[in-house]
Amino acid sequence: MASLDPTDFMDVASLLDSEERQTQRSVGRWVDQRVLPLIGQAFDEHRFPSELVPEMAEMGLFGCNLEGYECAGLNNVTYGLVCQELERGDSGLRSFVSVQGSLCMWPIHAYGSAEQKERWLPGMARGEIVGCFGLTEPDGGSDPGAMNTRAKRDGDDWILNGAKMWITNGTIADLAIVWAESDEGVLGFIVEKGFQGYTSRDIAKKFSLRASVTSELFLDHVRVPEANRLPDAQGLRAPLSCLTQARFGIAWGAIGAATACLREALEFSNERVLFGRPISHTQTIQRRLADMTRRITNAQLLALQLGRLKDKGQMRPAQVSVAKWNNVRMALDIARDARDILGASGISIETSPIRHMLNLESVITYEGTETIHELAVGREITGFAAF
Repeated sequence: MASLDPTDFMDVASLLDSEERQTQRSVGRWVDQRVLPLIGQAFDEHRFPSELVPEMAEMGLFGCNLEGYECAGLNNVTYGLVCQELERGDSGLRSFVSVQGSLCMWPIHAYGSAEQKERWLPGMARGEIVGCFGLTEPDGGSDPGAMNTRAKRDGDDWILNGAKMWITNGTIADLAIVWAESDEGVLGFIVEKGFQGYTSRDIAKKFSLRASVTSELFLDHVRVPEANRLPDAQGLRAPLSCLTQARFGIAWGAIGAATACLREALEFSNERVLFGRPISHTQTIQRRLADMTRRITNAQLLALQLGRLKDKGQMRPAQVSVAKWNNVRMALDIARDARDILGASGISIETSPIRHMLNLESVITYEGTETIHELAVGREITGFAAF
């Protein structure tokens, strides 16, 4: 009898429908053929592999769980599986798709006017228009309520002033979904590249997400027409709902990074001979590999149930917090342990665990730190906000 697959120990694949399995296989093959051969070098060169964007668009990955406007209209479990396969390649690639779909296309789809949807969403689905999401600020971090970016009415326009920090895709984006405080509360705007006073700058010398563009955005008396305000987005709940969408994809994506690390650790331990036998034959290594398998299995079942709840319209933000908190912590711990099993080879860019480990140090922080998600769950189960 064949051994069980350590990356699908409980046969989660059997719980998927045919479209879900087929999409995962298709994206997985693409990651194997196109991403893995180049991503290590891209990470080393601090370069986002933009040549892959048209290919991802051709596969229908941008906004793939949205309906209409040339979007694929896949269910949320399928979207999660897409994120899982992409992050098996690299967190930076999954981040690009997550920002494009969940943080930019989704708010236009959910809060935009009919004209805004027709103008922007088809081009974004085709990868011809790239978006970024401007919420985090230099002094904001985990407290988006302390927003300093301001929007003030001026006739039929708005004047925006402020700065945003740690923005994925910032310098390559054609538009930014910018959130600003106003006399009417927090509002969302579509700020277009080329608007006078709107500039961006790359954040360089990162040791994490090196195959991803991370930027600062600056708004100096930027005039934005009323037609570019998201009409149905008002209050802090709107940008936070966008983060819920993104965190869903992160909870799935982290599983991909973890499975990549487990597979490499298992392969290495079968080949690495010390004291006359492969290290995989030792109790120490077997216990560590078994624990990775256990933790990945738990994360897979958690993500699948989260996806089923989302597809039924029953998902709650605190449930997303549990999944993001659990699954990213799981992946980071596995990446660190896999790096250790690989020994000296584990610090080389020729192996993936060190790259995944460095990326996951960012993933565990963005879209809500581990502590923030712990407190979100604590609020849900006690009824008291301890933030």
